[in-house]
Amino acid sequence: MKKIFSKLSLISLLSLFLISFTNVSMADELSVFDQGTTFVAEMEAEMPATEEPAAAEEEAASIDTGDTAWMIVATILVIVMAIPGLALFYGGLVRAKNMLSVLMQVFVIFSLMSVLWVFYGYSLAFSDGGSWNGYIGGLGSAFLSGISADSVSDTIPEFVFVTFQLTFAALTPALIVGAFAERIKFSALLLFMPLWFTLVYLPICHMVWGGGMIGDWGAVDFAGGTVVHINAGIAALIGAILVGKRIGLGKTAMAPHNLPMTMIGASLLWAGWFGFNVGSELAADGTAGLVMINTQAATAAAVLGWLAIEWALKGKPSMLGGASGAIAGLVAITPACAVLGPVGAIVLGFIASIVSFWACSSLKNAFGYDDSLDVFGIHGVAGIVGAIGLAVLMAPQFGGVGYDEGFDMMSQLWVQTKSVLFTIVWCGVISYILFKLVDGLIGLRVAEEDEVTGLDTSSHGETAYRN
Repeated sequence: MKKIFSKLSLISLLSLFLISFTNVSMADELSVFDQGTTFVAEMEAEMPATEEPAAAEEEAASIDTGDTAWMIVATILVIVMAIPGLALFYGGLVRAKNMLSVLMQVFVIFSLMSVLWVFYGYSLAFSDGGSWNGYIGGLGSAFLSGISADSVSDTIPEFVFVTFQLTFAALTPALIVGAFAERIKFSALLLFMPLWFTLVYLPICHMVWGGGMIGDWGAVDFAGGTVVHINAGIAALIGAILVGKRIGLGKTAMAPHNLPMTMIGASLLWAGWFGFNVGSELAADGTAGLVMINTQAATAAAVLGWLAIEWALKGKPSMLGGASGAIAGLVAITPACAVLGPVGAIVLGFIASIVSFWACSSLKNAFGYDDSLDVFGIHGVAGIVGAIGLAVLMAPQFGGVGYDEGFDMMSQLWVQTKSVLFTIVWCGVISYILFKLVDGLIGLRVAEEDEVTGLDTSSHGETAYRN
């Protein structure tokens, strides 16, 4: 366009010059301008038709510094959730002799998944998979090929988006380790987790967020109800059953060795979760504000709900109960935080904490599985409550944002239920196969002597505490 304007200006100046210094008639003047207009029109016709759309596309893909700054902070907050948040939360819940083993498992799994995400994870989750795109992406962006510092995703640098999604992919497998803490081989984890990441996490992530089948159904999962929490919870349940119960369970005291540390970990998770949920908007806007208040309100209500039911049934409210309730509320609001109103978020958090309390006590006792740190009872169950419950509470009469065109409460409820059931089956079947494969290759469980001694010493040659 600059070239056009410069030529138009030149023609106009020449015309004025001729008018001022010659005896050209008005008809001649009009002829000059007509020729100039014709010349400009010819130039416009000769210019590539793609220049203006290209400029518009470049403008549309420009980086917003406010969004970018917030997403960098949100990404760091999610990292804090995992290390140290999740590590300290889990570490305080196990016995002192297994403290470092849990810290090590979370720390190393988070690191390993980060590398795999760069190698091929991002590509399989968020690129086009061609004929398989309903289930998985392709390898066109493997090793982050084609992405540079100039690449833009919506209003943020694509590298920022890649790193933000990396934290989800690295945190989710780390959640699973709490189910069979204090008795699994470290080598077995290092073999199982990359397989699970590749065959379970990446397909579900793509199907929900990467343009795949579940997203096409119209399922709502704003920040990871199915992708993160149901996925991790189901794998944790399968693992707890296949690894088996801890030696002495029910006969030997296995109380958490450091509840203050667990409380610190839960608090870091709570704070970091704002990066998890609010960051999933990928912008600093009004929806991010809605997500923020919903995350806080649901979590606070869940703390009160868990303590209320615990106080009523056990006679005393506990710090562990408060921390557990907080995590249940955070999990439940995760898929729903952008579609509920604040009051709906409070209702969802309160209900989720009570259902999770039942799952961590009555359900676990009834089936007799040893989910050491209640990964399924909290992440799996609260994730299911949140993913399905949002279909009701997102209705305008309950303060929600309403339904997309073509959906009502019942149709959204069916889609949410279908997405949950699909995730449970996909994750459950593949996780079972992978656990059995690893068990057959190298064994899942440490030797009895090593378990009695403690994994800190037997697996890592160090101890968390010294007299």
